[in-house]
Amino acid sequence: MKIIGFEEGDRLLTWPDVAEAIRAGHQGEKAEIGDLLIGVGEKRMLNRAAWIPGLGIAMKSVTVFPDNPKQNPPRPSVQGGVLVFDAETGVPTALIDGGLVTKWKTAGDSILGATLLANPEPKTLLICGAGTVADNLADAYPAIFPSIDTILVWNRTQEKAEDFVARHGGGRREIRSVADLKSAVGEADIVTTATMAVEPIIKGDWLQAGTHLDLIGAYRPDMREADDAVLRRGELFVDSRETTIGHIGEIQIPLDQGTINVADIRGDFADLVAGRAGRSGPDAITVFKNGGGAHLDLMVADLVLGKAATES
Repeated sequence: MKIIGFEEGDRLLTWPDVAEAIRAGHQGEKAEIGDLLIGVGEKRMLNRAAWIPGLGIAMKSVTVFPDNPKQNPPRPSVQGGVLVFDAETGVPTALIDGGLVTKWKTAGDSILGATLLANPEPKTLLICGAGTVADNLADAYPAIFPSIDTILVWNRTQEKAEDFVARHGGGRREIRSVADLKSAVGEADIVTTATMAVEPIIKGDWLQAGTHLDLIGAYRPDMREADDAVLRRGELFVDSRETTIGHIGEIQIPLDQGTINVADIRGDFADLVAGRAGRSGPDAITVFKNGGGAHLDLMVADLVLGKAATES
């Protein structure tokens, strides 16, 4: 069994390659997927499995401990691994660092969504959140959209937003922290949210015509980052119906309350990649829910293994 750690795998990947691997993965056979989420308090263990005929089988098991970065010494909030099996024999073939796959899968999911849904030459990107995922988004979005010349960052704790600017400043793009979220949303062509919010932080009334909203943070049934007005005003898409409907509060809470119905979800990656769905026009507000899923982990893991095999 091949074992690939974070540093070994991280240097092999680029954001365009990952987005393309996820796109290509949705042109093949449909994945069978299954999730198990258990936990105590805010601490969670998330287990996600996928089987894609012709590609492979994977099980990602990670823990999510939000307070880990505050510990001494600090630890990552998300830790775990991805076990990959051969689809023909069932033989385990690789164990890949879970943080590596999660890093590239999460932001790769979002940038592919934006590639398929956002207007093609955005200028201003707003990142809500200032943690590890936000760091990755600050690299991923400009790699796909070189037209981005301004990155705004908002965080509940302003000091963390300023630390983010210090980490990412100094390049050709303007990067600045913002305190007024409403105003920042109004400035942005793309808004991406990577927070641990339970109650909505993005209001639909703030969104301007043509904005693309990328919702990442909510992963539990009780979590939301966008309010009902966002879903009423926007054209709603998800990466996968199977991993969002019935699983994530961002989608399921408004479904349960009658704010939206299933038909309001205009498409997922299978539809978008095939050209069966997309934004209605340049002035449309598009809303994309990044729900993740082990099928995406498998697509990224397969890319990692392919790149590693080429180098060996």
